[in-house]
Amino acid sequence: MSVYVYAVMAATHPLRLDGMAGVGDPPRPLRVVKGSSVAAVVSDAPDGLRAKRRDVLAHETVLEELMSQATVLPLRFGALAPDDESVRDTLEERADAYQERLAALDGCAEFHLKVSCDEDVLLREVLRQSDDARRMNDEIRAGRGGQELKLALGELVAREVEARHASFGSGIVEALRPLARETRVSEAAGDDFLGASFLVERPRQQEFAAREAQLAEEYGEDFDFRIHGPLPPYSFV
Repeated sequence: MSVYVYAVMAATHPLRLDGMAGVGDPPRPLRVVKGSSVAAVVSDAPDGLRAKRRDVLAHETVLEELMSQATVLPLRFGALAPDDESVRDTLEERADAYQERLAALDGCAEFHLKVSCDEDVLLREVLRQSDDARRMNDEIRAGRGGQELKLALGELVAREVEARHASFGSGIVEALRPLARETRVSEAAGDDFLGASFLVERPRQQEFAAREAQLAEEYGEDFDFRIHGPLPPYSFV
């Protein structure tokens, strides 16, 4: 039977597993696989594992409890290994790298920020601030522009919107970066122009949250700031 892996931690981690249960229905008991300097919390993997709410919640609950005891390297939902021995071999082979990351994450949690902006607001701003965009738009509205002009206007507006997104995103990240130990900017998805993760030390987490709220207020109601955290530091493992 394959093994489900929840997290890696120092072998000195308290590893209090009483009262915790893993993924599966019924929930699989947790156990520890130890290397010489690092360890992993695992369970038997249920057949046909899927990201069902029950199992995702069980995974998160195990990580949160382990994080409350000491620093861990959290694995994302669905990490599998062939057996305990293969887990132990990996712990030994990568012990130095695991210890390095554990030191980097010590006392920290992840905050993930997504930001979007009302596109209509940006389009109006481009037309107001760009002479070329305004001229093209006026010609099209007057019936003097053909398809080529419409395409040119669309390309110009797209470039201007992209530039504004980049400027907004950079400004937000730089405002929060001093409060984080590490920062990772990811490719934004959907309507978002910014997706960024911040590794924040426990004593600074309230200050970080307050600064994010202040930024949201400064940017105004046309911007949608969504902050999630504190989370297991997946983005920094």
